[in-house]
Amino acid sequence: MVRSADGTDLAYERLGEGAPVVLVTGASCDRNVHEPLARLLATEFTVLNYDRRGRGESGDTLPYAVDREIEDLEALINEAGGTAAVFGSSSGAVLALHAAASGLPITRLALWEPPFTTDPDGPRRQHAYATTLTTLLGEGRRGDAVALFMGLVGIPEEMISGMRHAPMWAGMEALAPTLAYDAAVMGDGTMPADLVALVKAPTLVVHGTETGDWMGESARALAAALPHGTSHTLQGQSHDVSSDVLAPVLKEFLA
Repeated sequence: MVRSADGTDLAYERLGEGAPVVLVTGASCDRNVHEPLARLLATEFTVLNYDRRGRGESGDTLPYAVDREIEDLEALINEAGGTAAVFGSSSGAVLALHAAASGLPITRLALWEPPFTTDPDGPRRQHAYATTLTTLLGEGRRGDAVALFMGLVGIPEEMISGMRHAPMWAGMEALAPTLAYDAAVMGDGTMPADLVALVKAPTLVVHGTETGDWMGESARALAAALPHGTSHTLQGQSHDVSSDVLAPVLKEFLA
């Protein structure tokens, strides 16, 4: 465990030896989702794979604020020795961007598909999602909150209905309150150009060809807006990227 500035205890696993890399998960998951990637990277790096607040074995302290999650990442970087590279996935990549822009001592930044919208109607839909999510969570309807998120990311309704009866559903309901945290991290869903301009670390933005053309456009636009950004495309990969395919790209960049 490492303790954040507000007293929240954060669970993490340390693997490997070498320059430190901190892994930041996206929405609706804990650190287990990055375990295969962590083990692959640990052949060359010291990897800190942690549960974001409110997830897994980590604690939580209310009220939530994005700044508290930046402080969490700062605590992990301090635990790593004072500086570290950071990899963020999906909305976790957006959190990593916020942290880098705030001035945390991040040596290199690697991002997997930060889901910034390129649709002019995107901000309206993001606002509607966040509003409905707040209502559902306030009413204790965690299952419906999870279903709402799944619909947002494009999972068909019939598939969601089937998943409600699967053993994993209870775990997803347990993480439901943190969906509001990722909604706060995402803001209106568009790329925050002013914030991106503050990121000083060399940054790699990686996306897959199977997620959709919008993701490629978004990733390339983000890389172009970053002071030291580059983009990389993984052929045949969707948002649920294979760790075996992603790890070699990250190793080359983080080295």
